[in-house]
Amino acid sequence: MNIDAHQHFWKYSQRDFPWITPGMERLARDYLPPELIQTSQPHNISGSIAVQARQTKEETQWLLEYADLYPSIRGVVGWVDLRSPSVGDDLSIFSQHKKFIGVRHVVQDEPDPRFLLGSDFLRGLRRLADFDLTYDLLVFPHQLPAAIELVRLLPDQHFVLDHMAKPRIKKCEINDWKHNFSELARHENVMCKLSGLVTEANWKVWQQHDFTPYLETALHAFRPERLMFGSDWPVCLLSAEYAEVVGLANSLIDQLSLDEAAAIRGTNAETFYGLVAD
Repeated sequence: MNIDAHQHFWKYSQRDFPWITPGMERLARDYLPPELIQTSQPHNISGSIAVQARQTKEETQWLLEYADLYPSIRGVVGWVDLRSPSVGDDLSIFSQHKKFIGVRHVVQDEPDPRFLLGSDFLRGLRRLADFDLTYDLLVFPHQLPAAIELVRLLPDQHFVLDHMAKPRIKKCEINDWKHNFSELARHENVMCKLSGLVTEANWKVWQQHDFTPYLETALHAFRPERLMFGSDWPVCLLSAEYAEVVGLANSLIDQLSLDEAAAIRGTNAETFYGLVAD
Protein backbone atom coordinates (compact mmCIF):
# COMPACT_ATOMS: atom_id res chain seq x y z
CA MET A 1 0.00 0.00 0.00
CA ASN A 2 1.26 3.47 -0.93
CA ILE A 3 0.88 6.03 1.84
CA ASP A 4 1.12 9.79 1.81
CA ALA A 5 2.92 10.18 5.14
CA HIS A 6 2.32 13.91 5.54
CA GLN A 7 -0.79 15.93 4.77
CA HIS A 8 -3.19 18.31 6.50
CA PHE A 9 -6.91 18.96 6.78
CA TRP A 10 -8.63 22.10 7.94
CA LYS A 11 -11.78 24.16 7.96
CA TYR A 12 -10.46 27.58 7.17
CA SER A 13 -10.94 30.73 9.16
CA GLN A 14 -8.58 33.70 9.24
CA ARG A 15 -8.58 33.62 13.03
CA ASP A 16 -7.50 29.98 13.23
CA PHE A 17 -4.91 30.15 10.43
CA PRO A 18 -3.08 33.47 10.75
CA TRP A 19 -0.06 31.99 8.98
CA ILE A 20 -2.06 31.93 5.73
CA THR A 21 -1.11 35.44 4.64
CA PRO A 22 -1.54 37.53 1.47
CA GLY A 23 -0.09 35.64 -1.47
CA MET A 24 -1.31 32.34 -0.01
CA GLU A 25 -4.96 32.72 -0.98
CA ARG A 26 -5.13 29.25 -2.47
CA LEU A 27 -4.96 27.83 1.05
CA ALA A 28 -7.69 30.11 2.38
CA ARG A 29 -10.53 27.59 2.12
CA ASP A 30 -11.54 24.23 3.54
CA TYR A 31 -9.42 21.16 2.72
CA LEU A 32 -11.09 17.91 3.76
CA PRO A 33 -10.66 14.15 3.22
CA PRO A 34 -12.88 13.64 0.14
CA GLU A 35 -10.75 16.08 -1.86
CA LEU A 36 -7.50 14.38 -0.88
CA ILE A 37 -8.91 10.97 -1.73
CA GLN A 38 -9.93 12.18 -5.18
CA THR A 39 -6.55 13.87 -5.69
CA SER A 40 -4.30 11.07 -4.48
CA GLN A 41 -6.01 7.93 -5.80
CA PRO A 42 -4.83 8.41 -9.43
CA HIS A 43 -1.31 8.06 -8.01
CA ASN A 44 -2.08 4.72 -6.35
CA ILE A 45 -2.06 6.27 -2.89
CA SER A 46 -4.67 4.64 -0.73
CA GLY A 47 -3.88 6.02 2.72
CA SER A 48 -2.43 9.03 4.47
CA ILE A 49 -1.13 10.42 7.74
CA ALA A 50 -3.04 13.50 8.89
CA VAL A 51 -0.69 15.91 10.66
CA GLN A 52 -1.71 18.75 12.94
CA ALA A 53 -1.87 22.25 11.50
CA ARG A 54 -3.06 24.06 14.64
CA GLN A 55 -1.64 23.77 18.13
CA THR A 56 -4.87 22.90 19.91
CA LYS A 57 -6.18 19.73 21.49
CA GLU A 58 -9.50 20.50 19.83
CA GLU A 59 -7.95 20.08 16.40
CA THR A 60 -6.39 16.77 17.43
CA GLN A 61 -9.80 15.50 18.51
CA TRP A 62 -11.34 16.79 15.26
CA LEU A 63 -8.74 14.91 13.19
CA LEU A 64 -9.40 11.70 15.12
CA GLU A 65 -13.11 12.06 14.45
CA TYR A 66 -12.39 12.34 10.73
CA ALA A 67 -10.13 9.30 11.01
CA ASP A 68 -13.12 7.37 12.32
CA LEU A 69 -15.14 8.41 9.28
CA TYR A 70 -12.50 7.82 6.60
CA PRO A 71 -10.48 4.56 6.53
CA SER A 72 -7.99 6.28 4.21
CA ILE A 73 -6.73 8.29 7.19
CA ARG A 74 -4.37 5.67 8.56
CA GLY A 75 -3.14 7.74 11.48
CA VAL A 76 -3.13 11.15 13.15
CA VAL A 77 -0.07 13.06 14.33
CA GLY A 78 -1.69 15.50 16.70
CA TRP A 79 -0.70 18.16 19.19
CA VAL A 80 -0.68 18.25 22.94
CA ASP A 81 1.18 20.72 25.12
CA LEU A 82 4.24 18.69 26.01
CA ARG A 83 5.26 21.35 28.54
CA SER A 84 2.01 21.06 30.48
CA PRO A 85 1.90 19.29 33.87
CA SER A 86 -1.15 17.43 32.53
CA VAL A 87 0.64 16.05 29.47
CA GLY A 88 0.36 12.48 30.74
CA ASP A 89 -3.40 12.78 31.13
CA ASP A 90 -3.75 14.30 27.65
CA LEU A 91 -1.68 11.56 26.05
CA SER A 92 -3.64 8.90 27.92
CA ILE A 93 -6.95 10.25 26.64
CA PHE A 94 -5.89 10.55 23.01
CA SER A 95 -4.09 7.20 23.06
CA GLN A 96 -7.39 5.45 23.62
CA HIS A 97 -7.91 6.06 19.91
CA LYS A 98 -5.98 3.50 17.86
CA LYS A 99 -5.22 6.05 15.14
CA PHE A 100 -3.48 8.49 17.46
CA ILE A 101 0.08 7.65 16.46
CA GLY A 102 2.27 10.62 17.28
CA VAL A 103 2.76 14.22 18.36
CA ARG A 104 4.17 17.33 16.69
CA HIS A 105 4.97 20.81 17.91
CA VAL A 106 5.61 23.67 15.47
CA VAL A 107 9.15 24.19 16.70
CA GLN A 108 10.06 26.16 13.58
CA ASP A 109 8.02 29.07 14.98
CA GLU A 110 9.78 29.09 18.34
CA PRO A 111 12.29 31.95 18.70
CA ASP A 112 14.65 29.95 20.91
CA PRO A 113 16.85 27.76 18.66
CA ARG A 114 17.27 25.36 21.60
CA PHE A 115 13.55 25.11 22.37
CA LEU A 116 13.64 21.33 21.91
CA LEU A 117 16.03 21.02 24.85
CA GLY A 118 13.94 22.94 27.37
CA SER A 119 13.44 20.98 30.60
CA ASP A 120 9.63 21.08 30.49
CA PHE A 121 9.54 20.07 26.83
CA LEU A 122 11.97 17.22 27.42
CA ARG A 123 9.87 15.99 30.32
CA GLY A 124 6.85 15.83 28.03
CA LEU A 125 8.77 14.11 25.24
CA ARG A 126 9.87 11.41 27.65
CA ARG A 127 6.21 10.58 28.28
CA LEU A 128 5.65 9.60 24.63
CA ALA A 129 7.36 6.25 25.14
CA ASP A 130 4.81 5.36 27.82
CA PHE A 131 2.16 5.37 25.09
CA ASP A 132 4.28 4.04 22.20
CA LEU A 133 4.00 7.35 20.34
CA THR A 134 6.30 8.87 17.74
CA TYR A 135 7.44 12.48 17.44
CA ASP A 136 7.56 14.56 14.25
CA LEU A 137 10.43 17.06 14.20
CA LEU A 138 9.46 20.31 12.44
CA VAL A 139 12.53 22.54 12.41
CA PHE A 140 14.42 24.99 10.27
CA PRO A 141 18.11 24.39 9.41
CA HIS A 142 19.39 26.61 12.23
CA GLN A 143 17.50 24.40 14.72
CA LEU A 144 19.14 21.17 13.56
CA PRO A 145 21.96 21.30 16.16
CA ALA A 146 19.37 21.18 18.95
CA ALA A 147 17.56 18.35 17.16
CA ILE A 148 20.83 16.40 17.03
CA GLU A 149 21.30 16.84 20.78
CA LEU A 150 17.69 15.83 21.37
CA VAL A 151 17.78 12.53 19.50
CA ARG A 152 21.07 11.71 21.23
CA LEU A 153 19.47 12.38 24.63
CA LEU A 154 16.46 10.17 23.85
CA PRO A 155 17.87 7.18 21.92
CA ASP A 156 14.79 5.03 22.52
CA GLN A 157 12.31 7.61 21.21
CA HIS A 158 11.29 7.28 17.56
CA PHE A 159 11.59 10.55 15.63
CA VAL A 160 10.85 11.54 12.05
CA LEU A 161 12.18 14.72 10.47
CA ASP A 162 9.52 16.66 8.56
CA HIS A 163 10.32 18.36 5.26
CA MET A 164 14.03 17.52 5.47
CA ALA A 165 14.38 20.46 7.91
CA LYS A 166 13.30 22.89 5.20
CA PRO A 167 16.57 23.57 3.37
CA ARG A 168 16.81 27.00 1.73
CA ILE A 169 16.45 25.74 -1.82
CA LYS A 170 15.39 29.13 -3.16
CA LYS A 171 18.73 30.57 -2.05
CA CYS A 172 20.69 27.48 -3.17
CA GLU A 173 22.08 27.13 0.37
CA ILE A 174 23.21 23.60 1.09
CA ASN A 175 26.53 23.27 2.94
CA ASP A 176 25.54 24.01 6.55
CA TRP A 177 22.20 22.25 6.11
CA LYS A 178 23.90 19.20 4.59
CA HIS A 179 26.41 18.92 7.44
CA ASN A 180 23.81 19.03 10.21
CA PHE A 181 21.22 17.01 8.29
CA SER A 182 23.75 14.23 7.73
CA GLU A 183 24.79 14.33 11.39
CA LEU A 184 21.17 13.91 12.45
CA ALA A 185 20.84 10.95 10.09
CA ARG A 186 23.64 9.13 11.93
CA HIS A 187 21.15 8.45 14.72
CA GLU A 188 19.18 5.30 13.96
CA ASN A 189 16.15 6.46 15.94
CA VAL A 190 15.42 9.12 13.31
CA MET A 191 13.63 8.78 9.97
CA CYS A 192 13.01 11.46 7.36
CA LYS A 193 10.08 12.53 5.22
CA LEU A 194 10.63 13.44 1.59
CA SER A 195 8.10 16.23 1.90
CA GLY A 196 7.63 19.97 1.90
CA LEU A 197 10.42 20.83 -0.53
CA VAL A 198 8.45 22.62 -3.24
CA THR A 199 7.49 25.45 -0.91
CA GLU A 200 11.15 26.00 -0.05
CA ALA A 201 11.97 26.67 -3.72
CA ASN A 202 10.82 29.46 -6.03
CA TRP A 203 7.07 28.98 -6.07
CA LYS A 204 5.72 27.82 -9.43
CA VAL A 205 8.95 28.52 -11.32
CA TRP A 206 11.18 25.82 -9.85
CA GLN A 207 12.93 23.22 -11.97
CA GLN A 208 13.35 19.57 -11.01
CA HIS A 209 17.13 19.91 -10.92
CA ASP A 210 16.77 22.51 -8.15
CA PHE A 211 15.97 19.67 -5.76
CA THR A 212 18.46 17.06 -6.94
CA PRO A 213 21.34 17.78 -4.52
CA TYR A 214 18.96 17.86 -1.55
CA LEU A 215 17.20 14.63 -2.50
CA GLU A 216 20.51 12.89 -3.17
CA THR A 217 21.77 14.02 0.23
CA ALA A 218 18.68 12.55 1.88
CA LEU A 219 19.10 9.24 0.07
CA HIS A 220 22.77 9.01 0.99
CA ALA A 221 22.25 10.02 4.62
CA PHE A 222 19.10 8.10 5.54
CA ARG A 223 19.12 5.36 2.90
CA PRO A 224 15.81 4.00 1.55
CA GLU A 225 15.03 2.12 4.76
CA ARG A 226 14.60 5.38 6.71
CA LEU A 227 12.80 7.60 4.19
CA MET A 228 9.09 8.05 3.56
CA PHE A 229 7.11 10.03 1.00
CA GLY A 230 4.83 12.86 2.07
CA SER A 231 3.07 15.45 -0.07
CA ASP A 232 2.46 18.22 2.49
CA TRP A 233 -0.92 18.70 0.77
CA PRO A 234 -2.53 21.20 0.64
CA VAL A 235 0.39 23.47 1.60
CA CYS A 236 2.29 22.15 -1.42
CA LEU A 237 -0.31 23.76 -3.70
CA LEU A 238 1.37 27.12 -3.13
CA SER A 239 4.13 25.91 -5.41
CA ALA A 240 3.07 22.69 -7.15
CA GLU A 241 0.12 20.45 -7.92
CA TYR A 242 -0.16 17.11 -6.18
CA ALA A 243 0.89 15.27 -9.34
CA GLU A 244 4.04 17.39 -9.57
CA VAL A 245 4.96 16.63 -5.96
CA VAL A 246 4.56 12.91 -6.61
CA GLY A 247 6.61 13.25 -9.79
CA LEU A 248 9.40 15.02 -7.93
CA ALA A 249 9.60 12.21 -5.38
CA ASN A 250 9.48 9.63 -8.14
CA SER A 251 12.51 11.23 -9.80
CA LEU A 252 14.46 9.80 -6.86
CA ILE A 253 12.44 6.72 -6.00
CA ASP A 254 12.30 5.33 -9.53
CA GLN A 255 16.08 4.90 -9.47
CA LEU A 256 15.81 2.35 -6.66
CA SER A 257 14.97 -1.32 -6.46
CA LEU A 258 11.33 -2.38 -6.21
CA ASP A 259 11.70 -3.20 -2.52
CA GLU A 260 13.40 0.11 -1.76
CA ALA A 261 10.77 2.02 -3.68
CA ALA A 262 7.96 0.22 -1.87
CA ALA A 263 9.59 1.06 1.46
CA ILE A 264 9.66 4.80 0.76
CA ARG A 265 6.18 4.80 -0.74
CA GLY A 266 4.50 3.07 2.15
CA THR A 267 5.99 0.27 4.18
CA ASN A 268 8.39 2.53 6.10
CA ALA A 269 5.48 4.70 7.21
CA GLU A 270 3.47 1.64 8.21
CA THR A 271 6.34 0.31 10.30
CA PHE A 272 7.40 3.62 11.86
CA TYR A 273 3.92 4.69 12.86
CA GLY A 274 2.72 1.19 13.71
CA LEU A 275 -0.29 1.54 11.46
CA VAL A 276 -3.12 -0.93 11.89
CA ALA A 277 -5.80 -1.87 9.39
CA ASP A 278 -9.26 -0.42 9.91
